[in-house]
Amino acid sequence: MKVSKFIAVGENIHCTRILKVGGKSVKDMGNGKYSIIYKAGNETRELPVPEIFMKRADWENGKVKHCAVAAWQGTYGDSTGKAAGVDYIQNLAGIQENAGASYLDINIDEFSTDPQEKIRMMKWTVGVVQQASKLPCSIDSSNTDILNAGLEACDKSRGKPMVNSVSLERVDAIAVAAKHGSVVIASAAGEKGLPSTNEERMANIDAIIPRLTAVGIKIPDIHIDPLVFPISTDGNNGNNFLKTVSSVRSKYGADIHIVAGLSNVSFGMPNRKLINQVFSWLAVEAGADGGIVDPMQINAGILSEMDTESENFKLAKALLTGTDEFGMNFITAFRGE
Repeated sequence: MKVSKFIAVGENIHCTRILKVGGKSVKDMGNGKYSIIYKAGNETRELPVPEIFMKRADWENGKVKHCAVAAWQGTYGDSTGKAAGVDYIQNLAGIQENAGASYLDINIDEFSTDPQEKIRMMKWTVGVVQQASKLPCSIDSSNTDILNAGLEACDKSRGKPMVNSVSLERVDAIAVAAKHGSVVIASAAGEKGLPSTNEERMANIDAIIPRLTAVGIKIPDIHIDPLVFPISTDGNNGNNFLKTVSSVRSKYGADIHIVAGLSNVSFGMPNRKLINQVFSWLAVEAGADGGIVDPMQINAGILSEMDTESENFKLAKALLTGTDEFGMNFITAFRGE
């Protein structure tokens, strides 16, 4: 299957993202100091981990939120820390743009518990990202004040920014999106809960679209997220999602976009990269034209070149379409990966 265009919403500039302490990317520098090790081109660079992060529960559990470290250093660090924090975030932006991203998604919700600090941090991060990339930003937050702050910081000359996301349970975000002339990711979430079947998803989608068009957001600016749930919790989750993709494309035509958090499907499974890539291929086959993804692993070129006759592809497809009951064949093949 030739994939001519894939709207990749680059998901990597998120303060939720973690690295394993003691893994290859978080190095013990001695004297109780640690650094996050990263590549910038052919050069290996270091992002120092502030002591405050080593006192958090995440660290005690062997994890560190690397984008949060970069944002902290870029804002509060000494001169070396500030430079490293900015470089780390800008490097993430550049890598994703070079890999074919269409938008760069920015989320700082877990940086702090202070709403005003999060607003400042969103503005700072958008500014830093825009210095390194020509792509429009996607502003991702559960707080409308933070959404508004991020959108205000966006340079509209590079294209309409994106709001990630609006839904029936977050209708207040619709007005924010309309105010800034944004495109939107519109989730299939209901007013009081998440849908499980195609029928429930479509009912919510059918209800949210008129609310968007009523405030001037046109169909080509709407990116539907039918919601992806882990295949590890229910073998029907893949098929239910794919049915909704087909239903949306059939009902709303070629102008609407279908973009979802495709990597959610692989939580709890081995060889997540393979699952994510095959699921993205199946989603495009069903009518999707994008995803909230790591564009270094999922983009138009990668999907176009997938070998659908390979044993690995067939194993992942069987898992995702429910013919591999309980995923036993896939788990057996890739246990430990």
